[in-house]
Amino acid sequence: MSDHERVEPARQLRGAIRVPGDKSASHRALMISALAPGQSSITGLSLGEDVASTSVIIEQLGATRHVDDGLVFITGPDEGLRASSSSLDCGNSGTTMRLLSGVVSGIHGTHHLIGDASLSRRPMDRVAAPLELMGARVVGNGDNVTPPLSIESPTQLRGIEYRVPVVSAQVKSAILFAALSAQGDTIVTEDIRTRGTTEDMMRDAGVELVVRDVGRGRHVTLSPSRPRRHDWHVPGDPSQAAFFAVLGAIHPDATLEVLNLDAAPERVGYVGVLQRMGAAVQLIDHGSFHALQTRSSDLVATEIHASEIPSVDEVPVLAVAASAATGVSAFRSMSELRLKESDRFTGSMVLAQGLGCRVWAEGDDFYIEGLASAANFSDFSFAASLDHRMAMAAAVAGCAGSGCTIDGASTVSTSYPHFFRDLALLR
Repeated sequence: MSDHERVEPARQLRGAIRVPGDKSASHRALMISALAPGQSSITGLSLGEDVASTSVIIEQLGATRHVDDGLVFITGPDEGLRASSSSLDCGNSGTTMRLLSGVVSGIHGTHHLIGDASLSRRPMDRVAAPLELMGARVVGNGDNVTPPLSIESPTQLRGIEYRVPVVSAQVKSAILFAALSAQGDTIVTEDIRTRGTTEDMMRDAGVELVVRDVGRGRHVTLSPSRPRRHDWHVPGDPSQAAFFAVLGAIHPDATLEVLNLDAAPERVGYVGVLQRMGAAVQLIDHGSFHALQTRSSDLVATEIHASEIPSVDEVPVLAVAASAATGVSAFRSMSELRLKESDRFTGSMVLAQGLGCRVWAEGDDFYIEGLASAANFSDFSFAASLDHRMAMAAAVAGCAGSGCTIDGASTVSTSYPHFFRDLALLR
């Protein structure tokens, strides 16, 4: 794949595709399997570079990994994982670094976590604070505790009661991973429910864990225990499906389907947003998985609050949908966008502006006045800034509109290496 990608407008889009395995489940399947004694298997593991970083690290910590005909086998050592004398390179993956911080906090010794230039700007204070309450020592750069990190883990962590101050499944998950080897129960409370992937998968692996929904939030109690081996089946990533949901809705002649998806409510908030805008987008329940169907629609502006999309990962492509809608869309309480792989708050506005929209911001809110149709989009150039979701959002706009040129397009390899190939196959 070239780092400089030209996306031409498509006359028509038809077809059904499978997006990569869910990145969230892939990271967690690797980590839980490494912590469990014996051999676990994983089907559908994401092939992106972010998950590859986690794969390498669990081997550094003492697990073994081998692949046979696409099936990934992970064997956790009977005696448990051990500290590595080498740095643990998380690459571009914030999920790897934050969840791994919890994992290694429960492994006695000193651990060094590093990442690329983008990851080294992302704040880790939000995981450092609860892990230090549990007895680990986490050292990074400045008040935000940016990487590289040094984590000193005691012989025994202690359980804590902790209310997560930001909406973050990664922070919750880091605490729960550390809690596996703590002394006493750990209780984590979140005021807005985030993806429950960690809780669900830990329970599947035999961890004693109780989840209780409270209002819009969740209360999780974990009793220390070691996971058991498990055979994991990773569904398609609903966050990746969002790009095709928007593409099908804004393109003038499209009928698309994305197969084999996880459709947990916290993961598919964008579907409700698009439906509210008038998009012909729906999730079809096939029992063990869901399919997403989408077709050409006329969109109207709406108000989108961050609480509808707890990870805010789908906001850049929803900004493209807003650009094709009639009226002014408002994106509310979007401060978390500034702390992703790039500043997606600014990036989403720059993208919409490049398409020809009027955009403006007020505090943590931003606004996009749509152009009523993707046919009115300008041909534009966009710099992805080491951010896979910004690159893919730009490609969706170019394919549905008048074309675009993307610098830094190869960054899609972190999560969806075959994105441009799949986009071309739908033409």
